[in-house]
Amino acid sequence: MKENRYATLKRLILAIMILVPVVPFILVLAIGYYYFTTSLESTTIASMKRIVGDHRQMIESFLRERKADLEFVVRSFSFEELADPQELYKVFTHLQEKSVAFVDLGIFNEEGIHVAYHGPYRLVGKDYSQEDWFKGVIRQSYYVSDIFLGYRRVPHFVIALAGEEEGKKWVIRATIDTHIFTDLVEKVRIGKTGEAYILSREGVFQTERRSGGNLMDRDPDGMVKLSPGDEIRTFVKEDSKGERYLYATSRLRDKEWMLVVRQEEADAFSALRSASYMIVLVSLIGGALIVAVAFYITGQIIRRMESIDTEKDRLGQQLVRATRLAELGQMAAGFAHEINNPLQIMKSEQALIDTIFSDMRTRGDLKDSEDLKEVEDSMAQIKLQIDRCAKITQAILKFGRQSEPVVKDVDLVSFIPEVTSMVSKKASVNGIALKERIAENTPIVHVDPSQLQQVLLNLYNNAIDAITERHGSQGGELTIGTGSDENGRVTISVKDNGIGISPENLKKVFTPFFTTKPVGQGTGLGLSVCYGIVDSMGGVMEVESERGAGTKFSIRLPAAA
Repeated sequence: MKENRYATLKRLILAIMILVPVVPFILVLAIGYYYFTTSLESTTIASMKRIVGDHRQMIESFLRERKADLEFVVRSFSFEELADPQELYKVFTHLQEKSVAFVDLGIFNEEGIHVAYHGPYRLVGKDYSQEDWFKGVIRQSYYVSDIFLGYRRVPHFVIALAGEEEGKKWVIRATIDTHIFTDLVEKVRIGKTGEAYILSREGVFQTERRSGGNLMDRDPDGMVKLSPGDEIRTFVKEDSKGERYLYATSRLRDKEWMLVVRQEEADAFSALRSASYMIVLVSLIGGALIVAVAFYITGQIIRRMESIDTEKDRLGQQLVRATRLAELGQMAAGFAHEINNPLQIMKSEQALIDTIFSDMRTRGDLKDSEDLKEVEDSMAQIKLQIDRCAKITQAILKFGRQSEPVVKDVDLVSFIPEVTSMVSKKASVNGIALKERIAENTPIVHVDPSQLQQVLLNLYNNAIDAITERHGSQGGELTIGTGSDENGRVTISVKDNGIGISPENLKKVFTPFFTTKPVGQGTGLGLSVCYGIVDSMGGVMEVESERGAGTKFSIRLPAAA
């Protein structure tokens, strides 16, 4: 009868265990696949945009810094001073100390004549009045040229700045090392095929492209379409070789150049393809696991049901044994208590015998002999065994009972330095200066020393963590002070110059399980436990803090009578 009932239950449970998970499993996979692929695609594009934005900012910063260098020279020197080759050499040397990107430096008068030059070429006296870059800087006062050959017949670009003295304009021009600039642009590394390059308004390479594209060559993919403002455009397009690329483009400020970052589509969305394969694999493995787990759990349930009747009997027997053990524990505690009383009497009698023997020896009533020595040895052994039995009974009495605080008078003048020394090594390693400002007339407090030590160590460690987060390994300061207030209470302060606590968190620092530390680095119980300990001592615990300035914890305890 039981066997038929269990067989029917097994078939029913097995059908439910397979059908119920499969339907939600398929729905979850389908919905998850849609949202996951959409999210992954959006994340890839957003990442590409972020890279373009960051890289554009880095390139623009490089050009602005070079412009600032030349502006400093224009403001600091006159045309006549810079026309002196010796002075120009000094200026160029100073510029190169700031950036090795400067290749040469030249000074031009209002007519475009190269009046002074320092660099590897012979350009003094040449007329640049018809050059695009010269016209541009005269018109705009600042000009960054496209890559061009010029008189030197070597691809380069220049940054030029116009100055003015007595109504006459003059120009300072610096050539930028194209290799350094190209290396700066090519720093982008995305996957296996990601690359970055710059195009001019006419679609000419201003930096080399790793996949093919030399300086001053025209872009074969026809990518020139400057974005308005700071807009970053993303799109997928085939290049001249038929390869599909994910592009992200953006216009540089103050220059009609376009920064292009691209990556092969297959490489950019490789995670998406891998995810598709993984989802198919998960579907197959998940289906197999559902069936396997269904069979396993069904078998376990049936076996468990079959064993329930037997377990009922066993539980009854275990209950009887548990009751006997509880009674035995109570009896043991009672025995220990009863035995402890005669042990104390025996200890007192033994001490009395020792006293009598000592008095008799003093009066001379006892003479040294072998028998006396044996008696004294026996008395010492009795004392040792009485103490041993006392320890055993005390251990039995303490079993399962929480130990009570041991309250005593504590002199903070000597106690606090002892506790502080426990963290001095940790503070030294983190570059934290420990300062003790302990008033010599600090009153004595009546507390449990171990509990007070626990509170102080918790505050010290929290302070060290906050200091390290703000200052790293130098500049930290932790001050421990004591004193008394007008109400006769003793004050202990722990002050740090750490990261501080925000106003919204300051109200919750003593709340159990509240912590600002990362997961795994704090339980949120330290300060709440400390608050409870101080409260049990009849004191109060307060906190003052300012974000970015530091924190001060104050403990106010009643002074001992």
